[in-house]
Amino acid sequence: MTKFFKILAIVFAVLFAWAAYVQHNDPDAMRWYAIYGMAALASLLFALNQLKLSWALFLFVFYLGFAIYTWPETFEGVTIGEGDIVNIERGREALGLLVASLVMAVFGTRIWMGRKTS
Repeated sequence: MTKFFKILAIVFAVLFAWAAYVQHNDPDAMRWYAIYGMAALASLLFALNQLKLSWALFLFVFYLGFAIYTWPETFEGVTIGEGDIVNIERGREALGLLVASLVMAVFGTRIWMGRKTS
């Protein structure tokens, strides 16, 4: 694994851990602790070259599916005060899940490409 991907994984491990931490005042904080905690752990495992391709793919599908499920009927942006607070909150949650999904896709692709060149 190149140094770039190792640094990228560490950065995302910290970002996902921070995203989990800031959920402390959310009504469903435990759900988001688990969701972002899994992403942080997967990022750390990727940085340590211990993430399995099957887990990266599973998490990609999980985050993508949950993002689609969470997406609001009417996306009104992410800024408070510019629309219905429920739609804004669901939009924020869905975008966070899409980021996690994209990161897992990158990790999975990198693991798969590493297998092909070995």
